[in-house]
Amino acid sequence: MSSPHFATCNLCEAICGIVVETDGDRVASIRGDADDPFSRGHICPKAAALKDLHEDPDRLRRPMRRDGEKWTPMEWGEALDLVAQRLREVQAQHGRDSVGVYQGNPSVHSLGAMLFAPWFVRALRTKSRFSATSTDQLPQMLAAYAMFGHQLLIPIPDIDHTDHLLIFGANPVVSNGSLMTAPDVAKRLAAIRARGGRVVVLDPRRTETAEAADAHHFVRPGRDALVLFAMIHTLFAEGLVRTGRLSPFVIGVADVRVAAEAFAPERVADATGLSAETIRTLARDFAKAERAVCYGRVGLCTQDFGGLGSWLVNVLNVLTARLDAPGGSMFTKPALDVVGMNLLGRGHFAKWKSRVRGLPEFGGELPVAALSEEIETPGDGQIRAMVTSSGNPVLSSPNGGRLDRALASLDFMVSIDFYVNETTRHAHVILPPTAALERDHYDAVFHTLAIRNTARFSPAVFPKPEGTLHDWEIFTALAERLRAAKGGVDALRAHVEAAAIRKLGPRTIVDLGLRMGPYGGKLVPLRRGLSLSELLEKPHGVDLGALQPCLPGGLKTKDGRVHLAPPIFLGDVPRLERVLAEGGGVAALSLIGRRSLRSNNSWMHNSLRLVKGPRRCTLKMSPPDAHARSLAQGDRVRVKSRAGTIEVELEISDEMMPGVVSLPHGWGHDRPGVQLRVASAHAGASLNDLTDEASVDALTGTADFVVPVTVERAPDVERASAP
Repeated sequence: MSSPHFATCNLCEAICGIVVETDGDRVASIRGDADDPFSRGHICPKAAALKDLHEDPDRLRRPMRRDGEKWTPMEWGEALDLVAQRLREVQAQHGRDSVGVYQGNPSVHSLGAMLFAPWFVRALRTKSRFSATSTDQLPQMLAAYAMFGHQLLIPIPDIDHTDHLLIFGANPVVSNGSLMTAPDVAKRLAAIRARGGRVVVLDPRRTETAEAADAHHFVRPGRDALVLFAMIHTLFAEGLVRTGRLSPFVIGVADVRVAAEAFAPERVADATGLSAETIRTLARDFAKAERAVCYGRVGLCTQDFGGLGSWLVNVLNVLTARLDAPGGSMFTKPALDVVGMNLLGRGHFAKWKSRVRGLPEFGGELPVAALSEEIETPGDGQIRAMVTSSGNPVLSSPNGGRLDRALASLDFMVSIDFYVNETTRHAHVILPPTAALERDHYDAVFHTLAIRNTARFSPAVFPKPEGTLHDWEIFTALAERLRAAKGGVDALRAHVEAAAIRKLGPRTIVDLGLRMGPYGGKLVPLRRGLSLSELLEKPHGVDLGALQPCLPGGLKTKDGRVHLAPPIFLGDVPRLERVLAEGGGVAALSLIGRRSLRSNNSWMHNSLRLVKGPRRCTLKMSPPDAHARSLAQGDRVRVKSRAGTIEVELEISDEMMPGVVSLPHGWGHDRPGVQLRVASAHAGASLNDLTDEASVDALTGTADFVVPVTVERAPDVERASAP
């Protein structure tokens, strides 16, 4: 057995430190790193599954070409040449935008993909770009861009120092934080309560986080913005607004007051499921707490008013002087400052719109809810070829069934992935990168979203196997081939740039970023600061301290002010007013998603240790709703939406709000051609065979994952038990 390797688990946003013991080319054990200053030995069950991912016999190690239903291995040079040639041919015949790109969630968990995929995408010069962003955090990034001047200048809850944590549509005990990198959230929430503070959760389900809170309130799905507006209405009505030291550089307070006038607590009560007095109490308690912060996440974002809800969380924090205050909503000072260096761009919104439905771009990407129609609809700009990178949109995007059929119609598709999954089974070529333990890692994005300033570089545990390529090498090789095809000076420039990029590699870029960052030597000779070499000498990572106030200097707006009432959000308020005037627009039965600690979207279901045990892909329903439909625990039920129909096992639970049912995200591994033996044996049903690509947040284009459904006992199935 070798000496221990100190690394980072990059399977979720918690970035926990781990210790990996190896035996040759195999993993002997994985445990939490007790000396990591951030995670302090904490890991969740997913970390041990890095062993399963590394040793998975279903994981591809060589490029594969599909001929019908048969997959044939290829050499790297042949595969890269073929992919570049086919992409060039499609664009030559149908135009630049005829090639679409989809980047999945794991891209942000890979240093190489995050740094080098943009070079490849720029080489394609296509506007048909999509990612998991529009099924997740886009509304919060838009709020950050419009209010603070940069899409990644996202305020982080300072949960280690707060006295009052108010949560909308988030389950951080299971997610370990999301846009709030925080290992062992359960312990951190317990610490809030131990020091006399309060944790309050608003959610249509009594989640694991709600179980650990002081109070939980059911709220109707998709109506969080009404609750937030009513709380803000209360702040103004009762004289509780105080912007404190923010006052000189906050603009738009009067505009927010006018916008909130229509949302008195009594008026929103029926639509939200909360009494007027409950809403007022929420507002008063929040305003009067010594240190408080409001936090919202996936459930807040992926609904028909996700943009307004995400904006109003920030507004609530500003109006109570919680922004940029200890224990409130703060900004990080990361060692590799992606915001300060503008590595990923400050963002832009609605510079162009999707061809068919006119949905707005954000940061150069169109909402993935538009992808199916952009493939299916003839005309200039129709997508005829796709590149997918570490994503499975068939299981993660709205109306996966329609997207499944659309992908099958493409002239060409290439996937940078190491599995034949529900999406990549449609690819003509799969280019598999190395896996997590075979490549260096630094969490540039998640250190930017962390509740404490830390830094850690993790060298690869295993050397790159012979005959494999890292993802950044794949992107570089494809970009070089695409650009060199022009010939002449362009070809020479492409080869020179590719050679320089290969020489730099991720390590050199991280080193330069650290040296130029707030703790670095700024590249000044003889000035010692944080660098890659120093991090390599400190394998457990370094603690750079608690979050500190940084405004107004940290703002990226042109005038150096917080824009509390951006026109793009104020312009959407009348739509919310119309829904309220019409009675709230809540379906008789609404479907929402849910998360599991042992699951990570769709891409870790081939690990037996994570999927074994009690069935987790069940439809949860409240006892009153089950009784009204004469359904019993364990019944096989049929769930229908406008988009599709699935059958799944029923789980009756009082954790559900009446009128709401819940199904976990990422399952549905029963499609033909999938080469995931463990996942296929635990297939479950796909939530996204029910979600509706036609239903989006009209402001942002983000998928609306609150789905009107009907539920009935599946036909020709014997009842599990008596009612």
